[in-house]
Amino acid sequence: PARPFNHVYLPFVWRGWYDFGAGALGDMGQYSFDTIFRVLKLTAPSAVEASSTKLFSETFPWASMIRWDFPARGDMPPVKLTWYDGGLKPPRPDELEDGVEMGKENEGLLFIGDHGAILSGFHGENPRLIPESRMRTFVPPPKTLPRSIGHYREWIEAAKATKGSPAPAANFEFEGPIAETLLLGNVALRTGEKLRWDSANLKVTSAAAAQPLIGPGYRGDWGALVTGQ
Repeated sequence: PARPFNHVYLPFVWRGWYDFGAGALGDMGQYSFDTIFRVLKLTAPSAVEASSTKLFSETFPWASMIRWDFPARGDMPPVKLTWYDGGLKPPRPDELEDGVEMGKENEGLLFIGDHGAILSGFHGENPRLIPESRMRTFVPPPKTLPRSIGHYREWIEAAKATKGSPAPAANFEFEGPIAETLLLGNVALRTGEKLRWDSANLKVTSAAAAQPLIGPGYRGDWGALVTGQ
């Protein structure tokens, strides 16, 4: 967008403006959603809704809660995924012992399944069953997910790659649906409506007011540069 310079945008808070960034969700969500999408084999959601503190005309709210519905995938059942920010947190799980913190950091992941719950760090690191007694009897399953050689090394290998070389773990095909999910959450946040999502056609089927926020267009010659037309 064409806007006059203002020192308040830099160096950090530009991401809090609708015109420039995607708020806390777009800034941090990809770090945690990578793990969630990988282990649960998620693609694009079928629906999303959001609630927040006071909405502003140009900037993201102070705190928000966003929930997506994901359809079944093969033999895996539907999934509900909820994001909390601005100091909001999920309800304390019944499985967690009295006096035990949900996490030492002010962030993390909580997986709730049919047979128990798992807490981990924000990137999915150090997962643990709760209560602690379940970890003492837990037998890890065989490793089936590929392990990364590290994102620095993957970046170097990608720079050296030729056609047919292995793709990095965070490749466009994998990360695209994550970006789609995060941005759709922000659309729900701004409209205040539950959105039904047609991913194949990139269209909201339930709220006409949301569609202008999906691909709102480019200024001047930027459209030709981005689309190649």
